[in-house]
Amino acid sequence: MDEHEETGLSEAFWAVARHLRHLTKDALAPWQITPSQSRALNVLGRQDALRLSELAEQLRIAPRSATEVVDDLQDRGLVERRADPADRRATLVALTRPGRDALRAIEAARRAEADRFFSALSPDDRAQLSRILHKLS
Repeated sequence: MDEHEETGLSEAFWAVARHLRHLTKDALAPWQITPSQSRALNVLGRQDALRLSELAEQLRIAPRSATEVVDDLQDRGLVERRADPADRRATLVALTRPGRDALRAIEAARRAEADRFFSALSPDDRAQLSRILHKLS
C-alpha cells in the first residue's frame, strides 16, 4: 500500500468515526447525556461501585474530569456517592436505579442507531469489519 492509499484509508476511517460519533451524540440527546457521561454510565454499569480514581482510569480521563462527570450525573440522580467500607477516606460511585434504567435505554438506542448505520453493509462485510477492527484494537 502506497502513502496515498494509507492516507486515504486513514481519512476514511476518521470520517466514519466522526459520523458514528455524531450519530451517537444524536442518539443520546433524549437523555441530555454527553458521550463522556454515557461512557461513565457504561463503566459503572459493569461494576458494583468504583472509586473516582478507578473510574477516571477506566475512562482514560483526568481525575478532575471524572469528578465533573460524576457531579453532573449525581445532580441528575443517575449515580450516587457513598463511603468506601474498606477505606473511610475514599468515596465510591455507583449507579442508582434511575441510572440503571437510563443506561439500559441508552444502550438500546445506541444499538438501534449502530444497526441502522451498519445496515449498509452485508452480514459478511459486517463480520469482516468487526474482525478487522478487533484485530487493530
